[in-house]
Amino acid sequence: MQFSFRKDARRVALVVLGSALFAFNINTFVHTAGLFPGGFSGLTILIQSVCERFVGFVPPYTLVNLLLNAFPVYISFRYIGRKFTLLSCLSILLTSVLTDVMPGAEITSDPILLSIFGGLVNGCAILLCLLAGATSGGTDFISIYLSEQHGKDSFNLILLGNMVMLSVAGVLFGWERALYSIIFQYASTQVLHMLYKRYQRQTLLIITDKPEEVYELIKDITHHGATLFKGVGLYEQRERTMIYSVVGADEVKQVVARVRTADPHAFVNSIKTNSLTGRFYRRPND
Repeated sequence: MQFSFRKDARRVALVVLGSALFAFNINTFVHTAGLFPGGFSGLTILIQSVCERFVGFVPPYTLVNLLLNAFPVYISFRYIGRKFTLLSCLSILLTSVLTDVMPGAEITSDPILLSIFGGLVNGCAILLCLLAGATSGGTDFISIYLSEQHGKDSFNLILLGNMVMLSVAGVLFGWERALYSIIFQYASTQVLHMLYKRYQRQTLLIITDKPEEVYELIKDITHHGATLFKGVGLYEQRERTMIYSVVGADEVKQVVARVRTADPHAFVNSIKTNSLTGRFYRRPND
């Protein structure tokens, strides 16, 4: 587990910002609309609501959330990465404590607006943690573990997994709150699906007169291989070379920029890859 002060300080800053945004979202949007957000945060709020109704006591958010995350943290530490897990623990702890102590803001009382914009804010908060190489905990650990094992985006599985929790919430506290929570969770999931590219793939088809230089760039940036095809350009009727490679969607922009530097006349076609089998290098979580 290697440390770089500048890089790690940036990651910690993103985690702190994401945790503060997450806690603000819970106290401002979630509690105001009576929502049950996805993952263990939603399960924590559900447990608090059940205790309040049937026991007359509301346990602290921090206590419940930390207990729920204990086993996922162990799984993450063992199978995903140690620094990743430590940063995630910081996120879980900060989010929990800030949720208990941070006051909420009265923005609107419209449940639809609270559900939509609360979901968007929630997705952004989780995204900040993911960009820092961490997670907000709970089902995110499970989702990332499955993504690492199967090599594809599995955030939509979180949405399906939350249906059971929302069914319980609907039975106990009314289906209106549960239905608004589905809107919240859908908005949050779509933010992640659109902006977090780690488990998405792109196929690059690059026609270039400098195939060796282009391949070296791809290898250096992504650690992926490539295949060289030779053919004839029909417009100019001369031999051309095409490089075929599949890279991470989050790597495409950097690869294309470097290819343009090496060969300004290169023709690059980027295609979304929905399914992939075979060997594919994935950067490990640290």
